[in-house]
Amino acid sequence: MLLPKKVKFRRQHRGAMKGAAHKGNFVSYGEYGMQALECGWITSRQIEAARIAMTRYIKRGGNVWIKIFPHKPVTEKPAETRMGSGKGSPEYWVAVVKPGRVMFEIAGVPEETAREAIRLAQHKLPVKTKFVKRAEMGGESNES
Repeated sequence: MLLPKKVKFRRQHRGAMKGAAHKGNFVSYGEYGMQALECGWITSRQIEAARIAMTRYIKRGGNVWIKIFPHKPVTEKPAETRMGSGKGSPEYWVAVVKPGRVMFEIAGVPEETAREAIRLAQHKLPVKTKFVKRAEMGGESNES
């Protein structure tokens, strides 16, 4: 699972998820991508489950890129603990996703295969997503 090697501060505020994604909102590496339509937190386990679903379906042919990384720690207090006595300890890591963010990209497989692989991965994630192509989005080409 993905998590940062080192962080400056162990605990973070929850923050607000407003507005659209300004970074990572086009297909940059592959030919096809999965784009978020709503905001949410995606845990490192969900990212890994989606990655496994895609790579299994394309039978390790082609390439899969993960374009989100869980930088945000989520803390939880132990069960049956009284109120007070500070913030809980970090339990898992999440990636903050805003509408328009391309989360995964695929290349080197036919479009039907990519569509089905992304459809299987969509079921593993808590946000609504859509299938996008590089041509529709006007992404830059890799050659230059």
